[in-house]
Amino acid sequence: MRALREKMRLKRGFFNQPTLKVAKQLLGKSLVRQLGKKRLVGQIIETEAYVGPDDKASHASFGKTTRCEPMYGKAGIAYVYLIYGMYWMLNVVTEKEGRPCAVLIRALESGNTETLKELRKLGSGPGKLTRWMGVDGSFNGEDLVTSKKLWVESQCLQKNSAIKIVAAKRIGVEYAGVWRDKKWRFYIRDNPFVSRK
Repeated sequence: MRALREKMRLKRGFFNQPTLKVAKQLLGKSLVRQLGKKRLVGQIIETEAYVGPDDKASHASFGKTTRCEPMYGKAGIAYVYLIYGMYWMLNVVTEKEGRPCAVLIRALESGNTETLKELRKLGSGPGKLTRWMGVDGSFNGEDLVTSKKLWVESQCLQKNSAIKIVAAKRIGVEYAGVWRDKKWRFYIRDNPFVSRK
């Protein structure tokens, strides 16, 4: 079983691709969190891309700071930061080392058996999903390619279902000039766990 799970784990090459491609290809993949003997799994159903230092919506547009330093690392590294003093945001670094790009994981669909209302409280938003999975600032810089605590697998929770992708504007980046209009947020059409339509 362990060998099978390692085979399903996404390798560095997956993340070392153009950011927009990774943001779309992450949809339908499974984010896995190992908490001792407990395993939490959620299907990624919404992402948001941040593409290089020219992207004024990206933290990297201010240059290499202590905060965004992980974005300059290897593809597959986690970039985790706090907003509003209470919500942790989980991003995955993409493209080649030294080029600051990342994909924000915005929403998950839990594989658990709770009601729809309860499930929306778990993963329907970037702050909700990190709270559910116990992801905080200690995961900043975590290598999702080798980590034993957090990683992404190719396995989908929903079998034999064709994924239709919607491209929309990113959320909360009104300050970014023309970059606020980039349709670099992607989600699975008609999924009830999307954070915002």
